[in-house]
Amino acid sequence: MAASPVPGTRRAAVLGKPIEHSLSPVLHRAAYAALGLGGWTYGRFQVDEEALPGFVEGLGPEWSGLSLTMPLKRAVIPLLDEISGTAASVEAVNTVLLRPDGSRAGDNTDIPGLLAALRERGVERVERASVLGAGATASSALAALSRICPGEVTAYVRSDARAAEMRRWGERLGVAVTTADWADAAKAFQDPLVIATTPAGATDALAEAVPEGPGTLFDVLYEPWPTRLAGAWSARGGAVVGGLDLLVHQAVLQVEQMTGRAPAPLAAMREAGERALAARGA
Repeated sequence: MAASPVPGTRRAAVLGKPIEHSLSPVLHRAAYAALGLGGWTYGRFQVDEEALPGFVEGLGPEWSGLSLTMPLKRAVIPLLDEISGTAASVEAVNTVLLRPDGSRAGDNTDIPGLLAALRERGVERVERASVLGAGATASSALAALSRICPGEVTAYVRSDARAAEMRRWGERLGVAVTTADWADAAKAFQDPLVIATTPAGATDALAEAVPEGPGTLFDVLYEPWPTRLAGAWSARGGAVVGGLDLLVHQAVLQVEQMTGRAPAPLAAMREAGERALAARGA
């Protein structure tokens, strides 16, 4: 699904709460500069679920698209005229395209972005995998794994309720999901691919359990980076894919859909993100 570019000033933005930490403005603005789109602007607005309908209804014809973060990825669905099959599969929309005819279309670029980030590091198929954590990001991870992992996926979670949720997502997405207690999470490191979807600090205690010569770790965090787990993984010779990789690849797809220009400048967007994170660290 792609938006038709419209002459003149065009607007896009990222919405969520909290939103101050978002790197999306840095990435999208870098893309506009590299593509020579001088009339395009990309903003950032703190919007919660209650304020979302009014914000969307108030958008004028100059708006081309929205990027959505938590807690809006599901709240936006009733406001849309259509959503893609990818978004429907996980009931989550992170991209809204505002078309010239006034209709609104939703998509999810997190899932193809996750796959693109893995593919960039040479991971196109694995026989089994593990997911650390549950929730929205974990469901996106399962959706991605449904396309590259024909074998079993083990989800390591902290509660029976989370375990049941992950099994339901597995059934819905066609993934053979088994669940295990978080206390046994180090067992995941025997799999060729581990996707960590947990908040900052949650996997720190597991860093010492990383074996020599592990497979690939996809840690969806990007700040602080590297996480203790990612650092230990790399030190022991494993391949690491980070949250910035995911953020950039999903933003590439958003830029292409919102502007109608492809390919988006992946290298320029990643460089801008790296500079912004380095500045924050300094």
